[in-house]
Amino acid sequence: MIYPQYTKRIATLGIKVSLCFLILANIVQAEVNIYSAREETLIKPILDVFSEQTGIKTNLVTAKADALIERLQREGQDSLADVLITTDVARLHRAKQAGLLQSVQSEKLMQIIPAAYRDSDNQWFGLSLRARIIAVVKESVPTGEQPMRYESLADEQWRERICIRSSNNVYNQSLVASMIHVNGEDATYNWAQALVSNFARPPVGGDRDQILAAAGGLCDIAVVNTYYLAYMLANPDKVQSGAANKMHVVWPNQEDRGTHVNISGAGVTRIAKNKDDAIRLLEFLVDKEAQHWYSDVNYEYPIRSDVEVAAVLDAWGTFKADTIKLDKLGELNSEAVKLMDRAGWQ
Repeated sequence: MIYPQYTKRIATLGIKVSLCFLILANIVQAEVNIYSAREETLIKPILDVFSEQTGIKTNLVTAKADALIERLQREGQDSLADVLITTDVARLHRAKQAGLLQSVQSEKLMQIIPAAYRDSDNQWFGLSLRARIIAVVKESVPTGEQPMRYESLADEQWRERICIRSSNNVYNQSLVASMIHVNGEDATYNWAQALVSNFARPPVGGDRDQILAAAGGLCDIAVVNTYYLAYMLANPDKVQSGAANKMHVVWPNQEDRGTHVNISGAGVTRIAKNKDDAIRLLEFLVDKEAQHWYSDVNYEYPIRSDVEVAAVLDAWGTFKADTIKLDKLGELNSEAVKLMDRAGWQ
């Protein structure tokens, strides 16, 4: 038997216990688990700012992009990942095709990120931009002789004068995919064959290796992403900065479609257990503060036009970017890889 004088106390105690459970649940849920293909030093500082401002803890796992996608597939429903951050649209498209991402409804993301740089189904969103440029050795390639279009790299005058990464590199795959979209498969195949004939050496190393090779006299042209050249220019290592200072930036295709650009981007995983906070993180990453950080630290171009770029990028001037919707590059990735293989691009 419960005496009347205790009924009110028991009810009050029950309410307090329920509130404690609710508070505890909120504390436990206030976190976002992130799989990132970006190195920890290039993403964790801004994640720490997000945590400071929101109180949401971020748990970061870093690895190569393909390894993270394979891990998500292997983990399935047991995965703890809420967000996948990676570079190049082809990888984001791959994750989408594998059923690893989900559509996100965010008015903020839709308003800030241009349509060309986000998925048509809102499964991934661009966070920053990088351009694939033609870098020429200043002393070897006079201004009037510089190749002003990607298509010009196939010209005979560049025989054995070009350094570029292998066909396994996703940045090159996306560039070729963009050319298939514009010029068609046959014309792009002929271009790729001629380009291979112009290689100064079999493809080896990353973008920085191409710049070092050009500065060292092995070739006169290096096809690279902008942020690699910027990193080298800002590097206190005199070998790196010295090599970068020997190069001149050519913005290809300024008289027609514009220079090929790609993204670093992110999506919310299909099995995200902290979906709301994951979306909140994506929205934070397109705020002005985060966009400034991407440019000043990573030397990438902001996804939004109202944020100033880092000084090293600003020194190169403005350029016209290709406006192709980037999900098209993901769709054409398989065709691009096969074409490069047929053309003999190692």
